Amino acid sequence: MSHPVEKRTPSLIAHIFSGGFRPFFLAGALHAALMIALWVPWFLGFIHVPSALSPLVWHQHELLFGFVPAVIAGFLLTAVPNWTGRKAFSGQPLALLFGLWLAGRLAIASSEQIGLGIAMLLAGAFLPVLGGLILRELIAARNRRNYKVVAVIGVLFAAQLTFFWEFDRYGHIDLANRIAIATIIFLISLIGGRIIPSFTGNWLRQNNQGAIPPAFNRFDLGTMVLCGVALAAWPIASNTIAIVPFAGILLIIAAIAQFVRQLRWKPERTLAEPLVTILHVAFFFVPLGFLLNGAALFLDDASLGTAGVHAWTSGAIGIMTLAVMTRATRGHSGQALRSPASTTFGIYVPIVLAAILRIAAALAPEHTMILLSLAGLLWITAFLGFVGFYGPLVLRRKVG
Repeated sequence: MSHPVEKRTPSLIAHIFSGGFRPFFLAGALHAALMIALWVPWFLGFIHVPSALSPLVWHQHELLFGFVPAVIAGFLLTAVPNWTGRKAFSGQPLALLFGLWLAGRLAIASSEQIGLGIAMLLAGAFLPVLGGLILRELIAARNRRNYKVVAVIGVLFAAQLTFFWEFDRYGHIDLANRIAIATIIFLISLIGGRIIPSFTGNWLRQNNQGAIPPAFNRFDLGTMVLCGVALAAWPIASNTIAIVPFAGILLIIAAIAQFVRQLRWKPERTLAEPLVTILHVAFFFVPLGFLLNGAALFLDDASLGTAGVHAWTSGAIGIMTLAVMTRATRGHSGQALRSPASTTFGIYVPIVLAAILRIAAALAPEHTMILLSLAGLLWITAFLGFVGFYGPLVLRRKVG
């Protein structure tokens, strides 16, 4: 007599490490909120974090080499199996990779006690390990098309090494900050150029909304090449006065090209579905950042430059990460691909307002105290909103 196979609910730990998006999206969002919750009062002189880095340098490092790599890891470890047809990275190896990322965050935050050298070794280990794992999967599947993603991770790691060298030598960061931001914006342009027109086209087809975005063509390729050159010139211009006008022209032309490129993706037709619209809103901050940074070089205006940097960081990076995390989490947890009111008003609206206010704080430094505080509060609200609304979806276990 046969007995029915007993179905068991996987343990919570096993479930969390069953897919890359689960630990990295959830912890990345928590870190994003905690990072700003600590940094704003630290920067304004109300508290102290036991880090050997200054408040601004700690903020730069944890945004660019803590939060962003967590989101990149969550996205790639979920997407690469779809690209390669190979088994997803999960279980103990994923737990160890996540532990390495977490160790880096704790090490940098406590580097005043453990020493900056040890903290840098721990914090610097994550990106090369992640890049090596992704490269291994792509090589095994002979998926050469996506080698460029690994190359971007390599450049980001080089930026982190430059960051450590620059801080050790000068005590502040400029070149490494620009290289890292430029690398991440290039990645957003690359990946966004795939997923935004694809998701937009899918939604337009399902809702009979007429013409769909064109496929990637020579205009897109030319725009990416132009943006790559402009983004490479931007860090160089910080130390080479001779190329400042050239870099400014490149950045402004790239802004126009990226804006035209985005218009071809039909953003105005997606307003009925915020889950799609938010991708376009996030991408809009890419050409805005190009424009502001180009104008800053021409006019030698530091405020415009700071505004441009935050159009890319608070705007393009902050909004795009939440747009991708909410959509991916809904898709992988069996939810409808639409934005409920809680997501629209609890996550999307606050993060967009946070970006606008952060840019405004750069343009109106006399109001920094109030604008920076409001922007920080809204940023925290958005990322805690993700934790509150999407954490249960990430943690929910199914009987297998």
